[in-house]
Amino acid sequence: MLFDQRVRTELHDAGVDPATLREIEERVAADARETAERVAAFFDAHDTVYSDMELTHSSSEHPEHAVEYADLFTHSEDVRGFLRFDTWGAYVENARVLDAEDGRATFVELELGQTVHDRVRFAPARERLE
Repeated sequence: MLFDQRVRTELHDAGVDPATLREIEERVAADARETAERVAAFFDAHDTVYSDMELTHSSSEHPEHAVEYADLFTHSEDVRGFLRFDTWGAYVENARVLDAEDGRATFVELELGQTVHDRVRFAPARERLE
């Protein structure tokens, strides 16, 4: 459910009917599923990606990451999951496509949890991050 009870009540009081609310929630959920699929496909398409993540053990401004997999799912409007690289991984939230070509994501941004706790952009080439 996209809208909590308080928001639903206010929207209802403002004249938005329940069918419209359901329609909006279904569209938002469908958009989240599409985003999850596109971001997962981005990582599936590349053995290596580059990021703007600050890593203490890296001398590169845009470190290289060997991709193992991206396991993403949706919960209402949220895109969540896990991103696994060759030697480490992180929980993912709030994924979004920043740029696309022919409908395929070419530049993405994710919020990585726990050890990273930051929004991170990923691209298939370092030049895209500069």
